[in-house]
Amino acid sequence: MKAMMLHKIASLEENKHPLEWVEIPVPEPQAGEVLIKVSVCGVCHTELDEIEGRLPPPKLPVVLGHQVVGTVEKLGNVTSKFTMGDRVGVAWIFSACGTCRFCKEGNENLCDDFLATGKDVNGGYAEYMTVPEKYAHAIPEFFSDAEAAPLLCAGAIGYRSVQLTQIKGGDTLGLTGFGASAHLVLKMVKFRYPNTKIYVFARKEEERRFAEELGAVWAGDTTDVPPEKLQAIIDTTPAWKPMVEALAHLEKGGRLVINAIRKEEGDKDYLAKLRYQDHLWLEKEIKTVANVTSIDVADFLQLAAQAKIKPQFQLFPLKEANKALLELKEKHVRGAKVLQVYKTSCTD
Repeated sequence: MKAMMLHKIASLEENKHPLEWVEIPVPEPQAGEVLIKVSVCGVCHTELDEIEGRLPPPKLPVVLGHQVVGTVEKLGNVTSKFTMGDRVGVAWIFSACGTCRFCKEGNENLCDDFLATGKDVNGGYAEYMTVPEKYAHAIPEFFSDAEAAPLLCAGAIGYRSVQLTQIKGGDTLGLTGFGASAHLVLKMVKFRYPNTKIYVFARKEEERRFAEELGAVWAGDTTDVPPEKLQAIIDTTPAWKPMVEALAHLEKGGRLVINAIRKEEGDKDYLAKLRYQDHLWLEKEIKTVANVTSIDVADFLQLAAQAKIKPQFQLFPLKEANKALLELKEKHVRGAKVLQVYKTSCTD
């Protein structure tokens, strides 16, 4: 099968083609696993972190990709959840132990044996992949393959972020950064909490206009002051500056939820601007999001279908994965980027 594979850690500024177009064997599903013929795979900022070495090292060489949609091509032994031809998706969570305290509490994302799709095991930048059937998810008919792919990461982790804000209808919510995840969060919140006013902080004018098109009551730059204090803010950026600025915009007792797997070192000096009185005092809270659970993914897919939430996306051929990643690196983003692997009737 064809795949785009990462063989070594590299900076995209020095190597604009870190993924190699290779041919590797089609994997064989083991007991409890299914083989998926991949239709599409979303492109995520986390893949930039993998490529450039800002995450714990991936298993090299590795096929990236953790927003995978395709059809069940083959069943391993001891499988019962799916049948041949079923349309399924795979998210960042590839597997967890299932027996530790965190797994039993429903927090598989905190399991010490958590395996990440496209990092610890081969993912969806390829024509086929295998996954334990427990961690494959049925895709609602409402979505095309390309529409479903971003929901599996940007959407699911956005869903978990909203849960962690603990907002109620009528609360004020801020979103700092407005890319693949934040635009889905805005749509979700508009559906679940129609009386909630949403304020967006984004660096680029086109992102601010996009937010207002989707229903934000206000959109400003990262350093702009909103018309009122906010009861919760979700930070979807990889930078420190938006986080510090967001804390200053929280209401007393407000909560900042950081929806980012890591923060870049480039603007770390901005932390020197953090002042206790302005940013943290009066019982403000900071909560981080650590990946997603299988329940987050399944619940969000159903909610997205019910709310008719469809992401904005751009399609790229699998062979142009490096181009899509470079555009993401250079902040050329409106919605999500999705790689076309196999063309099916579900990607119209």
